Amino acid sequence: MSARTNAHQNGAQAGGVNTSHTETDAPAARMTVPSDASAGIGLYVRRQASSPLRYLLEQSVLVACGWVPTVVGIGLRSVAYRLILHMQGVAAIENGVRIRYADHVHLGRSAYIDQGVYLHACPQGIWVGDNSFVMFGSVLHTYNFRDLPHAFIKIGRNSLIGEYNVLRGQGGITIGDRVYTAPGVQLLAVNHQFDDLTRPMVEQGITAQGIVVEDDVWIGANVVVTDGVRIGKGAVVAAGAVVTQDVPAHTVVGGVPAKVLRAVGQNDKRNPNIPVHL
Repeated sequence: MSARTNAHQNGAQAGGVNTSHTETDAPAARMTVPSDASAGIGLYVRRQASSPLRYLLEQSVLVACGWVPTVVGIGLRSVAYRLILHMQGVAAIENGVRIRYADHVHLGRSAYIDQGVYLHACPQGIWVGDNSFVMFGSVLHTYNFRDLPHAFIKIGRNSLIGEYNVLRGQGGITIGDRVYTAPGVQLLAVNHQFDDLTRPMVEQGITAQGIVVEDDVWIGANVVVTDGVRIGKGAVVAAGAVVTQDVPAHTVVGGVPAKVLRAVGQNDKRNPNIPVHL
């Protein structure tokens, strides 16, 4: 099953409608800031929250509570942030977390959001499962200028998104249970068209097919996963790889572009003298 098909199925659970999309209008025009100040302010607010009233509510709560450090701040936010986002049980949110479209953010029980994380959650939301961590400086971003209806990020249970990861979910990103990503990983569920020599790249539109990472996957440091890729269950992606094709389950891949190096468990070269800590 392709990443496109599976992302559609998972996206439906997260409120998505279709995870394969090609947009060919002129995004440059949509990105232009209005010359009129009032129109510019209105555009800014629409890119931050579901409505002006939601913007005022969310910003008020974030300003009042978002800066408070230590466990005191975590406790305060575990209560106050229920006014602006969806939280099951108790989730821990550190100070200095930036949240936009907070009403589209869903945090599971014992989820942890570290300092410096940026969550921009429209239109179909960001979902962080029970006992999953999003670590320092990571960006989870689904907002887009083209109003793509299937943009979402869904993270399963007991997973860890490492430091300074970038997840661009315009095409939908589905991450399973017990998935670990090392620092600097990028999952980019969007891609620009550029082969029409008669038009600038920014006027040729994008594709947004979606990315699926199945359960029990380990993704090494500084890996880039491009749009339309599915990484199978139990796979390992070596550090520095650029993944442009589907990864079979229980394989180790690496390189630029990434290729299968071996099956997990094949030619096991672990040094028995190196201790393993559980």
